[in-house]
Amino acid sequence: MARSALLLAGLMAGAGAAHFVAPKQFDAIVPRVLPGNPRAWTQASGVVELALAAGLAVPATRRTSARATALFLASVFPANVQMAYDWRHRPTAARSIAYARLPLQVPLILWAWKAARKEG
Repeated sequence: MARSALLLAGLMAGAGAAHFVAPKQFDAIVPRVLPGNPRAWTQASGVVELALAAGLAVPATRRTSARATALFLASVFPANVQMAYDWRHRPTAARSIAYARLPLQVPLILWAWKAARKEG
């Protein structure tokens, strides 16, 4: 199970780093109903993803971090919905990417939840 949790940690670390390396793509999908600057939300979510990755990598914090990761992945689902809505008039390839993100969130959440259960 440690291998699966470490792979999830790598995914979260990569996603977190991407929020700082290429923030514009994340700014664009921040739901407009959220207050403040989209960049602040992008940076905050990047920090959270990096912290979750660190927690997943450490056996002593893995279970709690895996649960928090599942909750975080569920909480950012509205950004995927925003992207799908905003990209509805784009070319087919772009729309397909945006729409594919929606159901992809489910296995990611289940992966994190499974990692939490296995650590218990």
